[in-house]
Amino acid sequence: MKRSVRTLFGMILALLVMNAVAQEGNPSMSQYRLGVGDKILINVFGQSDLSMETRLPDVGKINYPFLGELKLVGLTLSEVENVIYEGLQGDFLVNPSVAVSIIEYRPFFIDGEVKNPGGYPYQPGLTVNKAAALAGGYTERASRSDIQIIREKEGRQTALEVDVGQMIQPGDIITVPQRFF
Repeated sequence: MKRSVRTLFGMILALLVMNAVAQEGNPSMSQYRLGVGDKILINVFGQSDLSMETRLPDVGKINYPFLGELKLVGLTLSEVENVIYEGLQGDFLVNPSVAVSIIEYRPFFIDGEVKNPGGYPYQPGLTVNKAAALAGGYTERASRSDIQIIREKEGRQTALEVDVGQMIQPGDIITVPQRFF
């Protein structure tokens, strides 16, 4: 029993470290807010019936054991941990140990002057250039400047003019315009 507890604790610690390392590459990812399509792992140490893996649906809420519907879209990982901790503490558990991590980010989208426009799985550390490479590369008419990203911030979509080295985030919509000669 002790060995399995150590193994589980080690896995949780590894997930947290991987998540922290992934966020280091993109400073704005440290306060990443969950969105529709993100797949998360909620782990309550020693409580397998309270641990779950789920993809956030378009309504932004999940049904969590004992707590009912929880709205998670728009929250950071630490805020989700706190919501679950506060809900479980007292009535259900004395001092629950809650860890939440992202298993899979929601996709980003790229259109315009790339060879294969569409949606692609997000990977931490992606720049506009790397996103274009995933989309088959730029077309010969692609502009490497005046690239636009549509990003959701605080429930609103914001347009940003960026260069090819700009880090992208999950859910971003990248538009690569045509260049003028």
